[in-house]
Amino acid sequence: MASLFNHIQPSNWNFLWDALTGFALRLCAAIAILWIGWWIARRVGNWFARQESIDATLRPIMRDTSLWGVRLVAIVGALSQIGVQTASIVAVLGAAGLAIGLALQGTLQNIAAGIMLLLLRPFKVGDSIEGGSGASVAGTVEEVNLFTTRLTKADGICEYVPNSGLWSNSIRNYSRNPTRRLDLEVEVSVSDDTNRAIDVLRKLAAAEPHVLASPEPQVMVSRFDDSTAVLNIRVWSNIDTFWDMRWSLARKVRQALNDAQCALPLRTRELHIVQAPPVQSTPQSTPPAAQRSA
Repeated sequence: MASLFNHIQPSNWNFLWDALTGFALRLCAAIAILWIGWWIARRVGNWFARQESIDATLRPIMRDTSLWGVRLVAIVGALSQIGVQTASIVAVLGAAGLAIGLALQGTLQNIAAGIMLLLLRPFKVGDSIEGGSGASVAGTVEEVNLFTTRLTKADGICEYVPNSGLWSNSIRNYSRNPTRRLDLEVEVSVSDDTNRAIDVLRKLAAAEPHVLASPEPQVMVSRFDDSTAVLNIRVWSNIDTFWDMRWSLARKVRQALNDAQCALPLRTRELHIVQAPPVQSTPQSTPPAAQRSA
């Protein structure tokens, strides 16, 4: 072994030392580029997350896009520092991306649906929506990203919905329009004065503070069911006071009808039993052939 090292020329030692020194310097530069890139990416992502001027729906997407965009540039720069041909890496990543895309078609559908949701904006963060197949998805939008939409249901449960499930079905947005209509059905007995009940309910709706004066509140007879007249109270309110108005009217309507001497209806049905007359049996006559034989 000693003789082997003795045969190495000093020039070879110098070349090996220069090569190792150069590689170590390039490796340190690559690590520094990665560290600086990660630091810049984190700062840029936090900056987008704090920007109140950017819409809350677009803020998470812009944060993630900028974060990974800066990190990707840092990774490519670090690889080029240590002598890796970035062109071949890009080609390999492209082929791998194609294979992954074919294997994850459902995920790509969610990405495409997320992009369409962000571009067309059928809802935004804070809207109360209902959608999905058979209106199975309902809640308040908390966050929209490229893959899923995060909702908070009415009972406080967090739900993640794939974007393709929302985009491929109709979406009902309860927060988009500033006003909303309420149709509240009330039952009164047909034996009571229906006109008096209508006047009482109209005055009750007009006195409710959350009911809008325009369009004017309406009370009408909707239908008759089993000795019961079904009245419909149709009123409008602002979207932020809709449920307060709905619970307030539901609480006051029964007391108002009781004050107007309109009792709570009892569903009754009349049953008429008709007895058919008895069938009279007639004596069988003797066949003519039998008479002749007799």
